[in-house]
Amino acid sequence: MRMTDRTIELDCGKLTPTFPQRLAAGLAPLTSLFRGFRNRMEINTLHDLNDTQLRDIGLTRADLTSAFLASTFFEDPSEQLTRSARNRWRLSFFRSHEE
Repeated sequence: MRMTDRTIELDCGKLTPTFPQRLAAGLAPLTSLFRGFRNRMEINTLHDLNDTQLRDIGLTRADLTSAFLASTFFEDPSEQLTRSARNRWRLSFFRSHEE
């Protein structure tokens, strides 16, 4: 058998994750849960604003309530509030350009 007849198959395409990468992947769900909890607490402080201040940031009290009702405890309600504010902005933008 010659040396050229023998080949070694190396699996170079698969890189094993490093310890920090594995640690980050393992902590990602916990980080997401913490972020959702922190955002939920921040949204609670939005209830202290008056209606004019809420309107300035593109929200209503109904948006705050629906965000909490639409999300479970482990979900982040800020995503729903962001969507509501953007939709309200788009609607007002298009209405102002129709006139």
